[in-house]
Amino acid sequence: MSDQAQAIFANTARSEWVRLRTLINLRWLAIAGQCFAIAFAFYGLDLELQLGLSVAAIGASVIFNLAATFILPENKRLSQRETTLTLLFDLAQLVFLLYLNGGLHNPFALLILAPVTISATVLRLNATLLVGGIAMLAISVLPFLYIPLHLNSGETVELPQLFVAGYWVALVIGVLFLGGYARRVTNETFSMSQALSATQMALAREHQLTLLGGVVAAAAHEMGTPLATIKLVASELAEELSDKPELREDAELITSQAERLREILRDMGRAGKDDLHLRMAPLTAIVQEAAEPHENRGIIIHFLYNGSKEQPRLETIPIAMRNPEFIHGVRNLVQNAVDFAKTTVWVQTVWSEGSIRVVVGDDGPGYPSELLGRIGDPFLSKRKAASAKDESRPEYEGMGLGLFIAKTMLERTGAELTFTNGRPDGYQLKNQSAAMQALQGATGAIVNVRWARGALEVEQTGGFGDNQRIPVDG
Repeated sequence: MSDQAQAIFANTARSEWVRLRTLINLRWLAIAGQCFAIAFAFYGLDLELQLGLSVAAIGASVIFNLAATFILPENKRLSQRETTLTLLFDLAQLVFLLYLNGGLHNPFALLILAPVTISATVLRLNATLLVGGIAMLAISVLPFLYIPLHLNSGETVELPQLFVAGYWVALVIGVLFLGGYARRVTNETFSMSQALSATQMALAREHQLTLLGGVVAAAAHEMGTPLATIKLVASELAEELSDKPELREDAELITSQAERLREILRDMGRAGKDDLHLRMAPLTAIVQEAAEPHENRGIIIHFLYNGSKEQPRLETIPIAMRNPEFIHGVRNLVQNAVDFAKTTVWVQTVWSEGSIRVVVGDDGPGYPSELLGRIGDPFLSKRKAASAKDESRPEYEGMGLGLFIAKTMLERTGAELTFTNGRPDGYQLKNQSAAMQALQGATGAIVNVRWARGALEVEQTGGFGDNQRIPVDG
């Protein structure tokens, strides 16, 4: 994975998620609600309140908001530390108001859950535990340390102790449940967002490589004629300068270098401007191209065609577009199989009248059975039959990102993916088709990718047509 991708998936990627303006607006909303609640309780419910201290607590939030508004830029995003301190300030201000106005006998104690939920969604685990721990400490202190609410008649407004105890239990469970729930959902959303970003990066890279191949082909074609002219003129000059050895050597050098450049271009690209042969090819050739980077990694890769090792006749093979999503997706599946295979990987291409399949299997340990239903989700544990750490491949201690990228790209081409494990005796394949029986040696992981034939195959009538120019800026 590139340095750019690694930077995206670093733990610090969750820093600076929250705009200061968002918290300021929420705090203004809270200040308005607190002012309304105090006014209603004082004038409407005829309660005796610690009005001066309550107004001071609300005023502290007002001052905090005004200072943040005028001192800091409007588009500022808060760091982890700044967000934590801001949420702790809000929590402390709310707890102080509850202390002044009845503690857990005040129904607005429920609002303690707000800072905890926000921290669970935007902060890392250590900061979330800090905010949640302080909230639970406050909840546990407020039943015993508070100023009771009194009516102007002198009557004390309190709930029965059983209700207070129940309210305490409900708040504690709320902190744990809402905090955990919000964090789990946010982590999954964040993981999916990161994985999709990696998918887009990989797809953009594949498109760039495809375009580069076309540009090289165009360069090879366009430069062929000028090079031939240079070579011809230099040869004629060499003949005419036979009586001048020094100049003749220069002309011969030009000829040799022109020939060398021609050979380099021939090796780099095929003739044609955005050669349409680069756009489409027999399906089996595209699959072999996708697997090619992993053929020299010490693992044997067997290519099968409808259950046979014999290459079928060209006219019987479906013609498909060299789709970057297809190539990169299949390449990732082959890479995953090679990474975990013991000695052998099987890559089988199967086609019938209605469907096309690419099946990739290996003789490795297979997928953990408890994770089979979640294969293809990002950030799974590594594929290992046991939970023991594989010291030989510490880099796989992690994400399942390669399979996610492969699955996402192939699904964009209309594919359906099925992840299964083989059996040491190949039992699950004995009663299947000859094409699948050819994979009996695949005792590890097996990935079955299926398309409707019309989703991949393209009709080739009357040749490929005229080559198209590639626009090159500059």
